[in-house]
Formats: sequence, structure tokens, C-alpha cells
Amino acid sequence: MSIAAAIKQEARALGFDAVGITHVSGEQTRSAAGNQGNRALSHSETAASQHLFDRLTEWLRRGYHGTMAWMERAPNKRADPGQVLPGCRSIISLGINYLTERRANEQPGYGRIARYAWGRDYHKLFDARLKQLEQVIHKIAPESKTRSYCDTGPIMEKAWAEQAGLGWIGKHSNLVSADYGSWLLLGEVLTTVDLEPDEPATDLCGSCTLCIQACPTRAIIEPYVVDATRCISYLTIELRGDDTAIPHELQAGIGNKIFGCDDCLDVCPFNLRAEPTQERAFQPSTLTLSPPLHELSKVDESTFTTVFQHSPVRRAKHQGFLRNVAIAQRNLKSS
Repeated sequence: MSIAAAIKQEARALGFDAVGITHVSGEQTRSAAGNQGNRALSHSETAASQHLFDRLTEWLRRGYHGTMAWMERAPNKRADPGQVLPGCRSIISLGINYLTERRANEQPGYGRIARYAWGRDYHKLFDARLKQLEQVIHKIAPESKTRSYCDTGPIMEKAWAEQAGLGWIGKHSNLVSADYGSWLLLGEVLTTVDLEPDEPATDLCGSCTLCIQACPTRAIIEPYVVDATRCISYLTIELRGDDTAIPHELQAGIGNKIFGCDDCLDVCPFNLRAEPTQERAFQPSTLTLSPPLHELSKVDESTFTTVFQHSPVRRAKHQGFLRNVAIAQRNLKSS
């Protein structure tokens, strides 16, 4: 069994549903940007790096990142894993299915929380399994170096997952898997081991534009490009401040969403074949599945911290969460 095959086998044994490998070079972006690296790059490596770098810098230039200032820091580092882990030669992309069989309560008076936040915080689940996989790699290749991330590092994880064959980036800018639909949470292990790569995924979106049509705030301004400053996930999670921070014309589009949004994912045809997860950590609670707006509007900061201690919802902060609930209540009254 090859090293790559052994790592994949161990990854699945640890509970990862999808795993794929991409070959990278530690000097990609600097070479692509005109600063020649220490070794010659293949045309495909240079082209892939330049593509990532160009798309990211153009997205930032348009201001689509909003207040997410961390996205502006060292964009060349985000396109070049070799600047994150010196000597990086491979990225192992990993996914866990988070789709459950449950359905949100769509009755009036209830808020809507994005599916990925129905259960426990996936970061802790990922971190533990990623560290275990790193230990496996060190046993197989004792001289290797590794580094793992799950939403926490300067890694363009969807782009590398696409290169690793886990799925393709759809027109809504999220990863779409032929096996798991839009319901894969992602993490990755960077390693200095030169592993056999998988074939990149093929874009199967075709002429479909359902996700673009479904977006209530028209955040998908063109296929594959999302203006985060119009995206409900950004507005209800990342954006700080009171309700004046959210443009009035966008508040009606938020509807009853109080944390994140699944509208562009829900309509994707590839989700029709997706099977529910077996991961217990992602099973919803009564509160996340049917959050009552009237009760949530009275939650104080201490209660918020306690109730959402192990939930991704805490990222919105108490003030932001109450703001979202208040907007949802106004939208309910106006409807």
C-alpha cells in the first residue's frame, strides 16, 4: 500500500467521509508573481497558483470581503501553502458530512439557523481528528512535518479541496460533492511528504443557476463570485454592530434567518442524492432546529454564553445575535 493510500485509509477510519490529495510547491506564489523560487515549477503548478492569487486579489480589490480585514493580510500566503508550512509538498483535504434527516421549523415566529450550526461546534471535532491524522503521518513518515487547519489558517480550503477531487466550487462559491452535495465541512493537513495526488474535480454545474436565483439579497453577483457584504451569512455572523450596520434594503431579504443561510445550498440539485450523516455531534437540538424568536429576544449575555457554549452560534456574539433576532421579528410583522 502506498503512503497516500495508507493515509486515506486512516483518515476514513478516523471518521472523515471524504479525503483527497493535492500536490503543491512551497514556492508557488512567489514564482507566479515574478520572484523566482528555489526550483523550477511545472506549468500547471504556476498556473494554479497564479489563478488562486489573481482571483483572491481581485475579490479583495472589489471590497467583497467587507469588514473581514484578516482576508487582506498576505494574500500571497493564502495562495501559497509553502509560506504556511515551509517545504510543503502535499495538502490532504478532508470533509465530514453534516446533513441530518431533520428539518427546520418553518412556522411563523421561529428563526432559522444554518444547518452547519445545528449541532456542536465542528471545529473541535475536526481539530481532534486532524491531530490524530497528523500523528499517523508522522508514524508512516517520521521525517515529515505537518500542519492542520479547519477554518483557522490562511488556507483557501475550498480551492484545494477542488484540486484534491472532493468536489467542485459551485456558482454559489461553496464546494459541491457528487456524493455529499453541498454538505461537507472541510479541513486539511499540510505535509512535507510528496504524496500521489488525486485528479481535480470536474465542474458539473453546467447551465444551472438555481443558487443564483435563490439568494434573497442577490449576493451572488455573477457565477462563482459572492459579494460577502450582501451575503446573509456574513451579515448575521461576521458583521459587528447594531441593526444600522446592515443596509436597510438587505434586512427584508434576511427574513427569519438569525445565524447564517442555506438558501443557495438548499436548491442545489446535487443535494437530492445526499445521504444523512452518521455523526452524532451534528444532530440538532430543539433550540437550533426551532428557535423561538420571542424567547430569544429576551436572552441576556450570560444565558447566551451558557446556551451556545459548544455551538458555532456563539461567533455572532450576544449583541449580534439579538440584532439578528430583532430583524427577524420585524420581518415577521411586516410579512
